[in-house]
Amino acid sequence: MPQVFHRSTNTIAKVSLFGSLLFGALLLWICLVYTRSSYGTNAGTVRVQPVPFSHQHHVGILGIDCRYCHSTVENSSYAGMPPTKTCMNCHSQIWVGSAVLAPVRESYRTGQSLSWHRVYNMPGFAYFDHSIHVLKGIGCATCHGRIDEMPFTYQVPSLLMEWCLDCHRNPEKHLRPREEIFNMNWEPPRDAIELGRKLASEYAIRDTNYLTTCSVCHR
Repeated sequence: MPQVFHRSTNTIAKVSLFGSLLFGALLLWICLVYTRSSYGTNAGTVRVQPVPFSHQHHVGILGIDCRYCHSTVENSSYAGMPPTKTCMNCHSQIWVGSAVLAPVRESYRTGQSLSWHRVYNMPGFAYFDHSIHVLKGIGCATCHGRIDEMPFTYQVPSLLMEWCLDCHRNPEKHLRPREEIFNMNWEPPRDAIELGRKLASEYAIRDTNYLTTCSVCHR
């Protein structure tokens, strides 16, 4: 009986099999690299906003407290976005003819809110509460970086699960006195770990077994 398949068929089958495995591994590696890159996490990406608001100018130079605009950050899961009226408290007196602020004046005149683009966009399956973090001694700069030095706002951390767990496993490293929560210039002292342990006890922070339980963030 004549041979049905050519002798090279075995070689082709082996190459195809191992090639498929290598291609699958390469594809998985590319996906992992992408999800951790700034393209996948949006870290460091500046969002184009309807008004080029500068935290560097308002917070860093003028010294406006975070809570003036983000008024619910201490008692709500959501930090809050300021209504146009908050902007006009100042800009009805200064820069009243600025073309850059024309959308703000129009919003105030019509009552139509400005359509800001979210910079920190947590996935829907993860729960984050601003108020509990502020209450437990986590400063704004811990998650938002030196926002007082940003002319345009961008996301600093990756927001990946491992970033959250790094803090939940070692909360002492990130704690500061409550009176320093909104102080962008606060620097941890030499005994930062000792201070963190003291604050963890004072602020009744739960143990790491509880803090790393799935239901803490996934509800």
